Amino acid sequence: MKLQPGREAVVRVAVATLWATPEAVRPVDRPALAPRTDIPAWVAGMDTDQRVGECVLTQLLLGERVLVTELRPDGWARVVAVEQPAAELDPRGYPGWLPTAHLALAGPAAPAGEPLVVDAGVSALHAAPDGPVVVPGVVLGTRLTPTGGPVDGWRPVHAPGHPGPLWIPEADVVPLPTGRPEPGEVLAVAERLRDVVYIWGGVSSHGIDCSGLVHLAWRRFGVTLPRDADDQAEATAPVPLGEEHPGDLYFFARPGRPIHHVGIVTAEPGGDRRMLHACYRQRRVLEEQLPADRTATLVAVRRV
Repeated sequence: MKLQPGREAVVRVAVATLWATPEAVRPVDRPALAPRTDIPAWVAGMDTDQRVGECVLTQLLLGERVLVTELRPDGWARVVAVEQPAAELDPRGYPGWLPTAHLALAGPAAPAGEPLVVDAGVSALHAAPDGPVVVPGVVLGTRLTPTGGPVDGWRPVHAPGHPGPLWIPEADVVPLPTGRPEPGEVLAVAERLRDVVYIWGGVSSHGIDCSGLVHLAWRRFGVTLPRDADDQAEATAPVPLGEEHPGDLYFFARPGRPIHHVGIVTAEPGGDRRMLHACYRQRRVLEEQLPADRTATLVAVRRV
């Protein structure tokens, strides 16, 4: 069977980028468009201005489900990323375009044990234990279906678009949690992404933006949050200013404008307000005390 509009598909590459339109892509984006994407090369090849181009909408991780809504003869698919809620854009999920080569038909996998999630910043899937790399650049928060038990420190897993099992180092994965994580646990995961490059629309340990950082940190624990900051604010519970705790969320907006930024609270109440965030200005993930201009635009504290 082939991809069809109205049917679900799954991402078959480690990180797929969702674009505003096929015509929006630039020559520098070639590594992100290849059938075997090379996101580190893509990030390294861009200058600081190209890293914040609004042609990128979001990114999808290996195995993530999409609804195909249109197929073009030039190899592009319009999809809705159903695991990234975006109520203001489409009630079904985040809409955008990606190469059809980055998708595989959705089909049942034969699970053998509890689902796994990648806990390493970056890993890879191999053809055999300690064998050649088949899917490079598999990132933190990627969910995987095991196809058997561990063998000599390796786990066999199902990968969309690959008929047999692929192998990942056992140390790079953990069971996907089933309970609600503590906010401090989520913050600890986000802290591991310090100094990751800021990429507009990024949702990976190769490059990330402010709401992508929040989305990915909670995704690591099996919790689905919306993709964009304004939707994240709507999906979380209000907390009185001054009663925030580490792991809560600060939201920012200019007067009369929608929310444009989010950060993760890192300080206990009663002292200086601090947050971990993917900073557009400094183009990296950092932890800092809120500067005066941030404090002036702080409009909400929320809790997941």
